[in-house]
Amino acid sequence: MQPTQLDPNKRLIILDTETTGLYPNHAENPDRLIEFAGLEMKNRQLTGNNLHLLVHPQRDIPEEASAVHNITLDQLVDKPIFAQVAQQIFDFINGAELVIHNAKFDVAFLNAEFARVGLPKVETICDITDTLEMARERYPGQKNNLDALCNRLSVDRSKRVYHGALIDCELLGEVYLAMTRGQFSLMGDLDDGEENSPQMIQLTEKFERTGSLKIIYADENELAAHEAVLDDLDKSVGGRCLYRADLPIEKETETPPSPLPEPEETEEDEEEHYEEIV
Repeated sequence: MQPTQLDPNKRLIILDTETTGLYPNHAENPDRLIEFAGLEMKNRQLTGNNLHLLVHPQRDIPEEASAVHNITLDQLVDKPIFAQVAQQIFDFINGAELVIHNAKFDVAFLNAEFARVGLPKVETICDITDTLEMARERYPGQKNNLDALCNRLSVDRSKRVYHGALIDCELLGEVYLAMTRGQFSLMGDLDDGEENSPQMIQLTEKFERTGSLKIIYADENELAAHEAVLDDLDKSVGGRCLYRADLPIEKETETPPSPLPEPEETEEDEEEHYEEIV
C-alpha cells in the first residue's frame, strides 16, 4: 500500500468493481469483471470526472454473485465486452493514486483483464492505497468491511441496498476522507519527506516573513485550569490521557488495568470481497 499524498493536485481515483465471482485466474472458467466505477478526487473534493461502466463477462453469472450485486446476465446483453473498454479504463486510471477497499481483489481482476488485451499491470501505472489495510491498522481485531466502517465513522449508507460498484465508491470516498482527515490537518502526522511539500514550503515562508513571534505564557490561573482539565481526562480514560502520555510520571499511585485483547479477524482472504468488503 502506497502512502496517501498531501499534494492537492494529485489525482485520486476511488475505485470499485463487481465481478462474476472470486477467481480471476481460474484455469478453466475464470471469473470476469462486470462493473467498473471510478470517482476522481482532487484536493479532497470530488471533481465530477468519473467513469462508470457495465461490462458483458462473456460467461455466466452465478446466482450467488447476483445475490450480492443484483446484476444478471440479461442486464448485460447489450453491454460492451472488456476488450472494448479496456483502453478507456486504462487511460482513466493511468498515473493516479487508486483508493480501493481490499485492493488485492480489484487489482487482481483488473490485471487479469488487462493481460488479456496486452495492457500492463495496474501497479506499474498507479499508486495504490488499500483502505482495508488502513482500517486494520487503525481498528485491529474489529470488523472492517465497508458497512462496519460506515457505521463507525458515521457515514450514511441508507442508499446501499445491494453492493454496486458506484454506490460503494461513493461510500468509500466518504470513509477515506474520514479516515485521513487528521493526516491533512495536523503537521505532526506528515510522512517523511512531506516537509518539502508545496503546502509546507508555503507555510514556512509565511512564518519566515512575519519575523520573530511574540511568546505569551500562561499565567498561574490558566495553568491550574489546564491541569484540572487534564485531571478530568485522566479519570475518564482510567489512566494518563494522550496529552500526558509522553511526560515523565512524577507520582504513580496505581497501575491502570490493561485492556483485554480484542479477538483477531478470522475471515479467509479469498472471501474478503464479499464478507470483508461488502
